[in-house]
Order: sequence, then C-alpha cells, then structure tokens
Amino acid sequence: MKTIKDRELISLIESLPEDLKKEVKDFAEYLLAKSKTRKRLSLNWKGRLSKYRKKFTSMELQKKALEWRTSL
Repeated sequence: MKTIKDRELISLIESLPEDLKKEVKDFAEYLLAKSKTRKRLSLNWKGRLSKYRKKFTSMELQKKALEWRTSL
C-alpha cells in the first residue's frame, strides 16, 4: 500500500478551490476529534461472571452479559 507523503497531501489540498479546502479542514478536524475520543476496551469486568459458571454455558453467559449491558 502506497503511503501519502505530507508534501503530496499539501499539494493536493493547495490545488483545491477555497470552498473544498474548508471541507477538507472540517473533515480533518472531525478525524482528529474522533481519534481522540476512541476508548480502549476495558477488561475490568474480567472474572466477574465466574459465579455463574455452573449455572450457564459460555454462550448463555455471553448473551446474559449483553442483556445486562444493554439494560443499563
């Protein structure tokens, strides 16, 4: 996969009309904001379903966990 060099990107942007430059700026700001708000998956729940191990299969536990998360 070919990587885009900064200079290439700047050259492309410079060749755009002003109204499209504004769209590029808005989109770049959106992408920056989106990348900052991504959260890493937390595993702080790990092991908390162990008390249900004998009561449910792993598939049933998975479905139950989904029910519990979506009911909050």
